[in-house]
Amino acid sequence: MEDWTQTLGAGPLLGIAAGAIALILILVIRFKMHAFLTLILVSLLTAFATGIPANAIVDTMVSSFGGTLGSVALLVGLGAMLGKLVEHSGGAKVLADKMVDVFGERRAPFALGVASLLMGFPIFFDAGLIVMLPIVFAVARRLGNNVLLFGIPTAAAFSVMHVFVPPHPGPVTATELYGANLGLVLLVGLLMAFPLWYVSGYLWGLRVGKKYVLPVPALFGEIDKDQPANPPKVGTVIAMLLLPLVLIFMNTGLDFLRAAGTVSADATWFQVLSALGESPVALLISVLVATWVLGTRRGEHGTALEKVLDSSLGPICSVILITGAGGMFGGVLRASGIGDALADTLDGIGLPVIVAAYVIAVIMRVAQGSATVALVTAAGLMAPAVAAGNFGVMDVVAITLATAAGSVFAGHVNDSGFWLVGRLMGMDVKTTLKTWTVQQTIESVLGFLLALLVFAIF
Repeated sequence: MEDWTQTLGAGPLLGIAAGAIALILILVIRFKMHAFLTLILVSLLTAFATGIPANAIVDTMVSSFGGTLGSVALLVGLGAMLGKLVEHSGGAKVLADKMVDVFGERRAPFALGVASLLMGFPIFFDAGLIVMLPIVFAVARRLGNNVLLFGIPTAAAFSVMHVFVPPHPGPVTATELYGANLGLVLLVGLLMAFPLWYVSGYLWGLRVGKKYVLPVPALFGEIDKDQPANPPKVGTVIAMLLLPLVLIFMNTGLDFLRAAGTVSADATWFQVLSALGESPVALLISVLVATWVLGTRRGEHGTALEKVLDSSLGPICSVILITGAGGMFGGVLRASGIGDALADTLDGIGLPVIVAAYVIAVIMRVAQGSATVALVTAAGLMAPAVAAGNFGVMDVVAITLATAAGSVFAGHVNDSGFWLVGRLMGMDVKTTLKTWTVQQTIESVLGFLLALLVFAIF
């Protein structure tokens, strides 16, 4: 692959990508072919069609699959174990009952979304979603067994925070590439987050929740009919959910300080604390603590506790494999050189810088799937134009957030997050396109309009 050069232009590559996406949709929706098999088959065909050397195709597919699977499997697996412990102990029901009592039935989707916005400040999208799901499912079961009504506002909250607000990696990297003020990007991103979520997450969630009534999936195994007579206190459950949040916040907070030049990344203490706050490690620590607090301390030991944890893994195997295969498809598209071809084509297209940054990020996102890759690629491409444009401090902040908005546009079948959300909430591909893909589009367009407003005012 190192000596290989893509000879196809952006037009043919985009045509191949569009054909591949259409083939996935036809096979999955029309012919009911399993998504895992479909994604592998189409990834293979796409690799041949784009001219990737035959002796490198399998390695490209496996490395892309493994790269996605490595993080997703740990996060979803550990998160499912934590969720099962919370659910099995009766903690999810206790917390759900408390939330409904405090906020009322009508405000439950709003309360879950706001809680997810707060959790989403330090915690990454996939990790935050899997930690919140047992509570979302418990509330949904109590209030009509309609998962999308509560799940979409929750997932959208984590998406908004992950895309627009430092210290998440995408906006931090774009900030550094553009030379924007990190504190101002954080402040403006936080101000944008609530209206973005309210429209694209809460209001859209209410709409799709009424239109598509889907039952809560058995993600954490079968629901225990015999909920324990001595469930944990609400404070204990909240503490278990906050533990990974605090650990991950330590990691992202340190990374924020590093990006601001306050601390040195070479310090031993920095590296140790950062490692403890990495999402997989934070969730592992949380599962171990929850095993003792929600299991052993409450009288469950040995084989019985092991069976509880084991029962959480079976239902999420399909989620993990399909998400990994989605990452494989996106990885093949990236390896084909579609990003470089698009960047060369779009460079110097004559649009205002803030519009060009958004458009480039949109096209990169739709073409290859990864929001982070789209954001970083667009920011890297537009950074020289921004540096040469004599823009004010707030102008650069607005351009950074506009690029972030473009990177979330219309997540679909080449995005591993599309499969993660769809499968976690028990949706088929068509329903995921009609709900989650549209949500991402609304979030993107509204985010761009808010960034344009900042650009115009300041």
